[in-house]
Amino acid sequence: MTEHFCSNLKLLCSYHKSIAEVCRRLGVNRTQFNRYLKGSNQPSTHRLQQICDFFGVEPHEILLPHHQFQRLISVRPRITTHATEQPAAEQQHLQRLRQQSGQGLDRYLGYYFEYYLSMASPGKILRTLVHIEKVSDQVVFQRLERMQERPNEKPCHSIYLGAAYLLADRIFMVDYESLTEQEISQTILFPSYRNRITYLTGLKLGASGSGERMPCATRVVYEHLGNSVDKRQALRLCGLYPLDTDQIEPLLKQALSNQIAADEYHLRARHLPR
Repeated sequence: MTEHFCSNLKLLCSYHKSIAEVCRRLGVNRTQFNRYLKGSNQPSTHRLQQICDFFGVEPHEILLPHHQFQRLISVRPRITTHATEQPAAEQQHLQRLRQQSGQGLDRYLGYYFEYYLSMASPGKILRTLVHIEKVSDQVVFQRLERMQERPNEKPCHSIYLGAAYLLADRIFMVDYESLTEQEISQTILFPSYRNRITYLTGLKLGASGSGERMPCATRVVYEHLGNSVDKRQALRLCGLYPLDTDQIEPLLKQALSNQIAADEYHLRARHLPR
């Protein structure tokens, strides 16, 4: 590190409300960050990259002579006070969204089996385990996928993490695959109007984690299991099933059909047949 690093770092911080805000958003200890500003301590290569990513500069740029660095960032409009305030405004919108939908989702907390026609294995039904819970004021969920295409193969597991919102009488769920970080999916469900929640139906939109990764949509059913389950036993029941399986109720298989009626122009969600 050079003496220019300290001056350049101070300049970047001046575009933000305070050093405390920078430390909070970076997840860096304030005392440690002050050492970087004074030059008494040097950030590791990993920490330097994190700092540069946050401010929108390259590691070699932050080490340039101060006058050259000043000129460089002066022509970059993204480093402005307005730009640094934007994430805070976005957080306010998300906070309001969580508050509006949180209480309405309380009755949907618990475990579910999720059923839909697999995107990675066309022609088969995929059953996954979903756990919806409330953490602070946010309703979050974990979706566990267990894939075993052949009996003698070792199962492949995927873990999806996401958040749920209740807006205008629909449940919106967005998650991402946390192990490979290559997939995001969205599920929209009908809420239940019965005292006891048995099934939720809707649509899932995503892209297969393997193969051509073509975006597609499919009908989906959530089967409520309760507030607690034998997780290991539930996972044993997860996986791929042929369309003619007798281990999934005919009512569910009928609801998962992706056929489009002659008078329909889109793949639309449908209530579960009664």
